[in-house]
Amino acid sequence: MVTEFARSILVVEDEKTLADSIQYNLEREGYDVEVVHDGRSAVARFRAANHDLVVLDLMLPEMSGLDVCRTLRAESIVPIIIVTAKDSEADAVAGLEIGADDYVRKPFSMRELLSRVGANLRRASLWSPAGVDAEVLESPAIKLDISRHELQVRGRNVELRPKEFELLEALMRRRGRLATREALIDEVWGPGYFGETKTLDVHIKRLRQKVEVDPGDPALIVTVRGLGYKLIDDR
Repeated sequence: MVTEFARSILVVEDEKTLADSIQYNLEREGYDVEVVHDGRSAVARFRAANHDLVVLDLMLPEMSGLDVCRTLRAESIVPIIIVTAKDSEADAVAGLEIGADDYVRKPFSMRELLSRVGANLRRASLWSPAGVDAEVLESPAIKLDISRHELQVRGRNVELRPKEFELLEALMRRRGRLATREALIDEVWGPGYFGETKTLDVHIKRLRQKVEVDPGDPALIVTVRGLGYKLIDDR
């Protein structure tokens, strides 16, 4: 069991059979699980209970999953794993762009979902100052305080979501060197990641929007075509 990282998980799924299956498998792993079946109830229960992770279907009654994701992200950095239909890549990308951390496509195996849940909870636990050694990574434009989970860009404080922070840290540690797509996915999402590399691209896009002067013409986080990304900051 993974009770080391297991606290409270909110499952938001309107298909009762699937919701029951997710709840059963998560509880077998030692997680405390609450299930709701519509978007408005999801927001209300999250505000009341402050869960540690949310599994969120995008097709919901009362309030769409995207609206739920947007609302939760505005109030919390809790990891959010969205669930999308098999052929809804656009919905998955939209969810990632408004703040989701990960996604799975229906139909998915419970093994895949459990792996994603465990990986996201483990990473969330590392963002407490007690979980890391004091360390600051600096370049001319960027100051990244690992222990405090703080970022300054050109002297300005910038808020990052957890995976954005971890991705920037991975790039900073390789400053001036290629960070392959495979290496970044392994480091940020874990070597057992089952998903598509589109997740990485969306997070890079969000990160550029926060650290670049012109996100459309990035000067700090550059693409190495066909290979990965490189952080260049040597002014």
